Amino acid sequence: MRIGQRPGEVCDTAERGALEERFYQLYIAVEQSPVATAITDVTGRIEFVNQRFLDVTGYSREELIGKTPAMIQSGQTPDEVYRDLWATLAAGRVWRGELLNRRKNGELYWESEIITPVRNDRGEVVNFVAVKEDVTERRRQENELRLLATAFETGQATLITDAEMRIEKVNQAFTDITGYREEEVIGKTPKLFKSGRHDSAFYARMWGELLRFGHWQGEIWNRNKHGDIYPLWQSITAVVDDAGEVRNFVAVFHNIAERKRMEKELEQQATRDHLTGAHNRRAFDVAVRQALKQAEQDGEPFTLLLFDIDHFKSVNDTHGHDTGDEILRQLTRQVGDSLRSTDLLARWGGEEFTILLPDTQLRGATTFAERLRCQVAETRFQGLSITISIGITQYRPGDSLDDLIVRADEALYRAKEAGRNGVVINSGEISRVTEA
Repeated sequence: MRIGQRPGEVCDTAERGALEERFYQLYIAVEQSPVATAITDVTGRIEFVNQRFLDVTGYSREELIGKTPAMIQSGQTPDEVYRDLWATLAAGRVWRGELLNRRKNGELYWESEIITPVRNDRGEVVNFVAVKEDVTERRRQENELRLLATAFETGQATLITDAEMRIEKVNQAFTDITGYREEEVIGKTPKLFKSGRHDSAFYARMWGELLRFGHWQGEIWNRNKHGDIYPLWQSITAVVDDAGEVRNFVAVFHNIAERKRMEKELEQQATRDHLTGAHNRRAFDVAVRQALKQAEQDGEPFTLLLFDIDHFKSVNDTHGHDTGDEILRQLTRQVGDSLRSTDLLARWGGEEFTILLPDTQLRGATTFAERLRCQVAETRFQGLSITISIGITQYRPGDSLDDLIVRADEALYRAKEAGRNGVVINSGEISRVTEA
């Protein structure tokens, strides 16, 4: 103790030093806090900000001290939010909420804030302490999840499985297409929907591509709850974790039955004769060219028939074109009923038709032609008796489509010259007539 110093001064100095030390420690703790902190006076003017506040906003202390938080406002937060904030603080209560603010560089960011009134010894509010947390990433993730949830429920049919293909979740569009409710499929595998139309090789290719590339898409036929088989366009994606291990599979699909129906209708329009429903000349040409290619590869023969209705012009002239058209349609149906699934009937033009008989020798084609000629002659078409003349030729190595048509046409011509209602064979070397 110094001479003249009062005894209490030593204690006061020591306490003041300890208090300053504690205050300094508190200051360091707030300054180094990972949470942005600001202290304002009761008018909202900033008196203190910590380093995290500077890091988040991009401003310096000199730019912030003495200003109000209005300088970091985005202008996009509704006014009622601020009215509620100040009404809460004016009532001496703590305010909690989220604000959309703007950094110095113009970038928008979300903050979750807690603003607390600070009172003096007399209970008067003298400051506000704002503790802020940047929740921009959380808000982005929440928004993304909301979008995904919306897409999941309003988009295409979707199912999610675990790594073992056990179904974990499906959406309403899935139920609309398959007929299965979520509780009926959870824990089961997509084998439940197999139609039986695909062999094991199809699924092996699908899974090989999925596991190799993480994605597969294509057309697949499934069976719904009611037993109906229908076509889908399906996309399957493997979802992997940070270690690269598959955690889930996500399948998205839609029913393409209507598209398939339209495709079939367009195909028929492009390949079928509009009056009779038989194949048209274009489809016939394609089929014969394929038969030629196949015959060149394996040496299997095929036969071509060309026939027309005898005296058909007089039928039209006497009974009208409507009757003639109906005879063409009825004849097409009768001939079609006599064919195998591999045979092809086409309307060549007018009352002339062609028949392609794959894997058929000349003798078998002749027997078929004779039987067909007799059936037509014995049938009444629109109450009328009609007959047909038929020319036959067989594929020979080196033949072209034109070669076949020319020989068949020559045979048909000789059948007509021989009195009609007959069959003529043109082998390229000899011709003979089979008479009625």
